[in-house]
Amino acid sequence: MKRRTLLFVISPMRNQRGVALLVVLAIVLMLTVVGTVAVITSKTEMDISGVERTETMAFYAAEAGVEKALAVILVSYETYGIPPDPLPAGQMDLNGYTVTYSTVDNGPANFEMLTHGAYKGLYALLKSFTVEAQATGGSYNALAQVSQIVEDALIPVFQFAVFYEEDLEIAPGPAMTLAGRVHTNADMYLQSNINLKIDSYTTAAGNIYHGRHPDSGKSDSYGDVLIKDAAGVYQNMKNGDGTWLDSQDDSWVFSSIQRWDGLVEDSYHGITELYLPVVSEGESIELIKRGSDNPDSFEHKADLKLVDGAVYFRNEQAEWVDVTQPMEDDEILTYASFYNYREGKWISSYDIDISKLNTSNYFPDNGIIYAAHTDKIHGAIRLVEGSELGGPLTVATENPLYTLGDYNSVDKQPAALLTDTYNVLSNNWSDAMSTSSLNSRTASNTTVNACFMTGLVPSQSSHYSGGLENLPRFLEKWTSKTFCYRGSMVDTWESEVATGTWYYGGLYYTAPNRDWAFDPMYLDPTKLPPGTPQVNAVQRGRWMNQLASSE
Repeated sequence: MKRRTLLFVISPMRNQRGVALLVVLAIVLMLTVVGTVAVITSKTEMDISGVERTETMAFYAAEAGVEKALAVILVSYETYGIPPDPLPAGQMDLNGYTVTYSTVDNGPANFEMLTHGAYKGLYALLKSFTVEAQATGGSYNALAQVSQIVEDALIPVFQFAVFYEEDLEIAPGPAMTLAGRVHTNADMYLQSNINLKIDSYTTAAGNIYHGRHPDSGKSDSYGDVLIKDAAGVYQNMKNGDGTWLDSQDDSWVFSSIQRWDGLVEDSYHGITELYLPVVSEGESIELIKRGSDNPDSFEHKADLKLVDGAVYFRNEQAEWVDVTQPMEDDEILTYASFYNYREGKWISSYDIDISKLNTSNYFPDNGIIYAAHTDKIHGAIRLVEGSELGGPLTVATENPLYTLGDYNSVDKQPAALLTDTYNVLSNNWSDAMSTSSLNSRTASNTTVNACFMTGLVPSQSSHYSGGLENLPRFLEKWTSKTFCYRGSMVDTWESEVATGTWYYGGLYYTAPNRDWAFDPMYLDPTKLPPGTPQVNAVQRGRWMNQLASSE
């Protein structure tokens, strides 16, 4: 009997198929897990992105609420010089977000020195507010809350060596140095025949240029224009290659900061206008206009006023007393006439003898005189014998104003002159020689210590305004003579009475040596001239993102 052997054969193919199935199932499971995780992650990221986007939109909406309140505050101060009443508050809907904003008064205004910004170092009546805004809404019900401190600074304008409302042109022939801050609310044009030196902050709300105003009709000069840096070292606008660094330069912002350490800035650096909240309606020239139907006139502020040939003194009972006769009898008020070649006409002047006024009973208690001549075309006010003032004194007039000889040069007092145009007559001036040749009208050294706010005839139709160097007007041959001036020069309007255009030489005048500087006395707020006008700057202070969250 044969033995049979049974042979069992295991198929390798069938075994590999089982392993492959397991591997496939494992891969599918892994992909399922990865896909599920990816979907969850994607949804989470979308949720996070949505939350962030919603919170960002809420933040922007809250910022818009702050900006709306700030705009109301800014317009009120620019227009009226006072905060809005009531303070801005309210609610608005913005792109699906509800925005609520409010303003908090941070307390009474105080005189403080500004510690930041382009006007740091100046004293200002500082008033601050806190504006808060909250925004809620969006798909994720986001919530954002921000706040901003806003400060209004009322800056006495006579803290500037030079302040212009319109374009400022400085183009002296003889060497000239300006000590103190120089600012214009428009463009600034700087040049010189020899050299021009500026010792402090130089700012323009427009642009700063080297050269002439395009409407001046005169060619450029290429003397040095030197402005001090933070270390007190003069740095030239002129580059080493003979070109000039001004706002037309592609690297103006960076290069100007590097050269002058931030002491020369214009609109490219963020300088904005300083507003004059000195009138409730109309233009700033209303300050010197007569008081009828004009609540802003200095006539309402004066304790002594001379209007249309009559003089009135406000007594201790605040009553107006007619003192015309005693003023004339004591020769405090006299009358004169002289010729002005620039205007091409005779001038009829009310002359006020300051030395006699000092010792009379009529020196104004509050230090303010207002004067308006009967003749609005030929009339003028002239201050004579004014080397010493009886106390702080401001004289305002809608007419051209002249000082004859030294003014406030002895025992110096805070003093200001507000006028259509300011004219300087030297110690050597003679009315009798006013129609004579220029050689017969030779000036002598003269000193004036007073701030002045005046008008000018701007450069136009190819005719130069005369520039800052001729803002105080001259009628004599000043060659080799010195006009020593200390104070603050402010131009805020165009002249309406003395509108003759500027001419040099001939029968008109020749320029003095200009020893001009800002008087640092006016940085002390207790030593400002009576009734000093103020300029207004609204500045942003600390900003805070107080809350940013969502449910």
